[in-house]
Amino acid sequence: MTENLSCAWCAPACCTLDISDADQARLVAMFKALGNPIRFEIMKYLATHPGCITGDIVDYLPIAQATVSQHLKVLREAGLISGVTEGPARCYCLNEENLTWFREKIVQIM
Repeated sequence: MTENLSCAWCAPACCTLDISDADQARLVAMFKALGNPIRFEIMKYLATHPGCITGDIVDYLPIAQATVSQHLKVLREAGLISGVTEGPARCYCLNEENLTWFREKIVQIM
């Protein structure tokens, strides 16, 4: 038997959260990508160093280049960052369009 308890810290339900299957999968992928401390550090770095190259990120983090590349791949696949090849280097920045979408979904949850 479950009880319907009220919590002093919990606000009453204020709305419905209408997120479709595809949007829900997209949102979950973004949360998963941000849930890793190294990837979160990369996002913080890109917020303050827009247009940096992979080598800049490698120099900033205490991990191997191959590991940084793997984390960048996860962030790209989640749509949180974008990368452009410039000669022999790859330049990264935050994906503002997708981050705006992410913010809007977070506001719906709040």
